[in-house]
Amino acid sequence: MSGTWITTRAWLLMLPLLAVMIAVIGWPLADTVRLSFTDARLVGTEGSFVGVENYAKMLGNSNFLRALVTTTWFAVVSVFAEMVIGVLAALLLNQQFRGRTLLRALMILPWALPTVVNATLWRLIYNPEYGALNAALTQIGLLDGYRSWLGEPGSALTALIVADCWKNFPLVALIALAALQAVPRDITAASLVDGAGPFNRFRFVIMPYLAGPLLVALVLRTIEAFKVFDIIWVMTRGGPANSTRTLSILVYQEAFSFQRAGSGASLALIVTLLVTVLAVAYAALVRKAAGAT
Repeated sequence: MSGTWITTRAWLLMLPLLAVMIAVIGWPLADTVRLSFTDARLVGTEGSFVGVENYAKMLGNSNFLRALVTTTWFAVVSVFAEMVIGVLAALLLNQQFRGRTLLRALMILPWALPTVVNATLWRLIYNPEYGALNAALTQIGLLDGYRSWLGEPGSALTALIVADCWKNFPLVALIALAALQAVPRDITAASLVDGAGPFNRFRFVIMPYLAGPLLVALVLRTIEAFKVFDIIWVMTRGGPANSTRTLSILVYQEAFSFQRAGSGASLALIVTLLVTVLAVAYAALVRKAAGAT
């Protein structure tokens, strides 16, 4: 059987999948691109062609720049914290101790919860009138009175980052824990015999096995954090004073709250392009790390 026929048959077998992808992804994306070059409203008019006016307006808008800074800060801080906490949790759960299996099962619960449920739980914890966080901090003397954690621009974004970290660090921990299982015990035993301390043992013995899987976790979490919407929408809706308004929130408000479908589509495509650049950059890093190993 010739190679040409094998290739042709492979494409024929993939045709149903390609048709579904074009219908589900390709056509809506193409229509969004078309819409982004118009001044269409969400209801009432198709709009007329305006060229790149929507893109120029969005890129020069102070709301876009502020949302970009907020999104970047949220992504960088939350992902960094999740990576650190996840690795520490994995190192702990890789040790032999009584109740380890139960603790591993409990650690999965935050990640298994739907994001809306997680956001609602943290809204109750941060509640300024009867929230558990205010009660705990006032009882131990760290606060003189209850605070509105989600109602103050200075603390709202930090509160969201904490909620997001609690939700997603188990994913990093599970990936790291799986990688730790592959570390040969004879190598770690030899490092102990050679007198390597905990830091050197982690850096030179364990970290080479963790680098690849952690890079995958970094890719997944960064992309997810950069396009975050649901947890912020449930907890603050981008407030107070737009201090937690990310790019995804801005896209929603532009397209649906303000009903500017054309500019909303252009903003959505800008966000898609930024996420694509991140994905391509991280994919290159993954390939480089795989080639190095």
